[in-house]
Amino acid sequence: MSRRHELERHRHSLGEIREIMNAMKTLAYMETRKVARFLNAQQAVVDNIEAAAADFITFHSDALPETETEIPVYLLIGTERGFCGDINQSLLRQFEAAQQHTAPGVTARLLAVGHKLHTLLQDDGRVSAFIDGTNVAEEIDTVLEQVVHELVSLQSQLGALTLYAFYHGGENGIVMNRLMPPFQTLHHTEISYAHPPVLNLSPADFLLELTDHYLFAALNEMLYSSLMAENDRRVSHLEGAVQHLDDESATLLRKGNALRQEEITEEIEVILLSADSLLTDVKKRTIQETSNRAE
Repeated sequence: MSRRHELERHRHSLGEIREIMNAMKTLAYMETRKVARFLNAQQAVVDNIEAAAADFITFHSDALPETETEIPVYLLIGTERGFCGDINQSLLRQFEAAQQHTAPGVTARLLAVGHKLHTLLQDDGRVSAFIDGTNVAEEIDTVLEQVVHELVSLQSQLGALTLYAFYHGGENGIVMNRLMPPFQTLHHTEISYAHPPVLNLSPADFLLELTDHYLFAALNEMLYSSLMAENDRRVSHLEGAVQHLDDESATLLRKGNALRQEEITEEIEVILLSADSLLTDVKKRTIQETSNRAE
């Protein structure tokens, strides 16, 4: 097979890969548009719960728990699939940097979400559970159920949990959010209302109910945010890969055209040489025939 044919076959293979990657990019972009609708609604829910909690804590700060467990639990939300750059590695780097500020001798428990994150932590003895991540927004409910199941299991072992979450917050980069004990950052919120909220429950019971709603909404928001960041990064990553394939295909096309021109030139040279040879033979025959007639 000629060099030009090899280049054509290679360019054809690159074209097929390019079509697959472009389709993946399109699907990732469609997923970002879908997730954006859910994410905006979920963020609004979390904001409303935090506003209600701030109002409550302003007048009932004594209802907040004061103690923490000795063993913190970290929920790390990575990606289920690849083609999204170093998104999982950056998550782990941020987590390990935060671990440098923990007290000596404290061993954390980890819940790792996402297959690609599992491969990076498969030999880490701190991991209590590996949880499958999400491919599409419709799978978030299933992932959330698994996360809650593992948290309940850890709570039965450790008692009250000190729970932190690391996830990708889109433009905010890697975000660390303390989920339990809840609302610890709202202690010093300015008073927005002159009178305390009217409760139908005791402050302790109300806080317990509010915590359940908050934990559910916040976990949803984190999973949606992480999926959004993953697909955003995948779109960018695949767009660069598709552009690289286009550039490589264009280069191969130019090389193929150059080789074809060389082949055409060689064919013309062969034709010209053949024509010269034929002309020489004709001249020889003509001379011979002339000589024979003269005799």
